[in-house]
Amino acid sequence: MSQYGTVAFDEYGRPFIIVRDQDQKSRLKGVDAIKSHILAAKCVAQTVRTSLGPNGLDKMMVSPDGEVTITNDGATILDKMDVSHQIAKLMVELSKSQDNEIGDGTTGVVVNVI
Repeated sequence: MSQYGTVAFDEYGRPFIIVRDQDQKSRLKGVDAIKSHILAAKCVAQTVRTSLGPNGLDKMMVSPDGEVTITNDGATILDKMDVSHQIAKLMVELSKSQDNEIGDGTTGVVVNVI
């Protein structure tokens, strides 16, 4: 546990971890955070935008283990993407919920966010 931080207890006796090196990490605030969120959303939307419509292009995705997937389905593209930004993850979840509830329109939902 010492490699991650130290264990402390609150006033009710519940344990929590104090993470080491938090003072060295920087956090975006204000306009910089908003710009970062907009950029992440635009990148996800631009990735699936070209697969939309009758002239949509297929995407070829290669997983870390070498498996190749070729599709123009927005739900599959977003499901196979490995995103780390929270707004991008939110857009992937939006696409999944659209697919679960309606079964169609996953690409349109993501493109219309921007």
